[in-house]
Amino acid sequence: MNKEKAKKRIKALREKINYHNHMYYVLAEPKISDEEYDRLYKELRDLEDKFPDFVTPDSPTRKVGGEPLMEFKSVRHPIPMLSLDNTYNFEEIKEFDKRIKELLKTDNDVEYAVEPKIDGVAVRAVYENGILVLGATRGNGVVGDDITENIKTVKRFPLRLWNSSISLDVRGEVFMDKETFTRLNTEREEAGDKPFANPRNATAGSLKLLNPRKVAKRNLDLFIHSMGKQVFPNINTHFDTLDKLKSLGLPVIENRSVASRIEEVIALISEWDKIREKQRYMTDGMVIKVNRFDCQAKLGSTAKAPRWAIAYKFKAKQAKTILNDVIFQVGRTGVVTPVAVLEPILLAGSTISRTTLHNMDEVKRLGIKIGDTVIVEKGGDVIPKIVGYDDSLRSGKEREILAPKKCPVCGSVLVKLPEEVAIRCINANCPAQLKRRIEHFSERNAMDIRGLGEKHISQLVDRKLITDITSIYRLELDELMGIERMGKKSSENLLSAIAGKKRDYFRVLYALGIRYVGINTAKILARTYRNIKELMAAGEEELASVPGIGPKIAESIAEFFDNSKNRELIEELIHFGINMESKEEKTGPRPLDGKKIVVTGTLKKYTRQGIKELIESLGGHATDSVSKATDFVLAGDNPGLKYEKALKLKVKIISEEEFEKLIGKG
Repeated sequence: MNKEKAKKRIKALREKINYHNHMYYVLAEPKISDEEYDRLYKELRDLEDKFPDFVTPDSPTRKVGGEPLMEFKSVRHPIPMLSLDNTYNFEEIKEFDKRIKELLKTDNDVEYAVEPKIDGVAVRAVYENGILVLGATRGNGVVGDDITENIKTVKRFPLRLWNSSISLDVRGEVFMDKETFTRLNTEREEAGDKPFANPRNATAGSLKLLNPRKVAKRNLDLFIHSMGKQVFPNINTHFDTLDKLKSLGLPVIENRSVASRIEEVIALISEWDKIREKQRYMTDGMVIKVNRFDCQAKLGSTAKAPRWAIAYKFKAKQAKTILNDVIFQVGRTGVVTPVAVLEPILLAGSTISRTTLHNMDEVKRLGIKIGDTVIVEKGGDVIPKIVGYDDSLRSGKEREILAPKKCPVCGSVLVKLPEEVAIRCINANCPAQLKRRIEHFSERNAMDIRGLGEKHISQLVDRKLITDITSIYRLELDELMGIERMGKKSSENLLSAIAGKKRDYFRVLYALGIRYVGINTAKILARTYRNIKELMAAGEEELASVPGIGPKIAESIAEFFDNSKNRELIEELIHFGINMESKEEKTGPRPLDGKKIVVTGTLKKYTRQGIKELIESLGGHATDSVSKATDFVLAGDNPGLKYEKALKLKVKIISEEEFEKLIGKG
């Protein structure tokens, strides 16, 4: 086939495939079999491979994902992506309706669009001349991340609008359906990886992946629910706009309705609450919007949310079941946590058989006993917790929940420090602690050892193939292949992940699991002490003087390095080639050295994460709360309560321009 014929055939194939994608994914009316579709797709892919000059960004083959990205670029939203105010009962919905009528100065009923609130990740998509050119996360509402390559992988999200070359700016929600979520977690558990807590977390984690090919395998979905700017001059309502967007091939929000009065809104919410668990996706509420655009324009918005819309959040689901027992689990720092063993019960779509009780103070606060009929609540339809018990069903045979005297794993005597609520095993050789320490050491923010998950770690420790952190670097192929669900390929992959030791110094410090040293504290230590030897030589008093450390963390760090076994651990890790020094040269005084800074409001040039990293790179400490110890507050547009608190405490407030002058950029 010559180039001219190939060009025509490629064009025809794209049109056919786009048509069938529209019929299958948007209208749910497939016209050909999967086998026929696959044949067309394969022909197009083969032709594009042979004639790469004819590949275009809107080709259906681009949905498999492009090349890995180095990083996400920041995107400024010309029209802010506002959040919604929440309401939790029908009386507040009636108050919302009353407020709308007062602002519109009308006694007539107001028409509302009502639609499910998808529990996913808010995104924005931009089409120019009918072609998708941008996908972005909401971010802080003004600045988000460019996730164009990742959003292209959503199967039913079109790269080209259907029979239109219009330009659009639309907003929606990316989500993962329940079936995909279950399958993904099963695969992760089989691979020894930690499962995602809920579909929303799985979606957010997927969109953060820098490799679009991996994102494509996550089978994400998307609903469009609004537009940034109305571009259809003859359409006057939100509901009709979504119909128009659907005709262009966009997957708009399902199960939406129009209510002519607020009582109908409440009825629609009640009906949806009965059937929402049967849907293929998670919903955490319903969104109520004034339907007419002219009314929306009159109502306007506050700095944070439109006045013409509100989100009704469903109440947490509750159920009663029997508390059969309480067992105690040991964490990596030796903290012993009580866990409730429940008579299995179906709640909000999943079976609940266990839930944490956090500590013995919480057990005492709840007043529960073994044998009680307890009330279990699933907050946000995700995390179960015990919120009380039914006193009327007590028989007198219930048993008190007693704190253990000895470690349930190693048998060592447990201790309770005066300043803590937790009870703790202080045996450093306790197998349970070792498992948790290895899990921490291997996690993404630490050494990022992919494939070394909870189940594999448990087996390796139980078989004494791992006896301390450095044992990870002594593992051999035949040992790993003897572990359940570890074949040759997965064992080789794990050894490759272990061998990838080039992690930032601050991540290694975090991986060590020093008590109270989180990722941000590790960054401060890595900037202050160029290498591990400098850090080990620092005394408690010196450490406490470092901005952002303080006496409690300093004591913990000093205790860690005073321990001879921990020093031996450091030496062995150095022997195995683990990075123990900062690549950045230590510099002299920096403009923000020792300054405690709080950021509030929206900045013109920086994302929230970007400004925090800049502050820390210049020696400052970005904190989240304003106090008398705060050196100054950096205030952008629409500052919130932090700004007001700064005024009250007479803390210095500076603008973005003043900040740049301070750091030498102005």
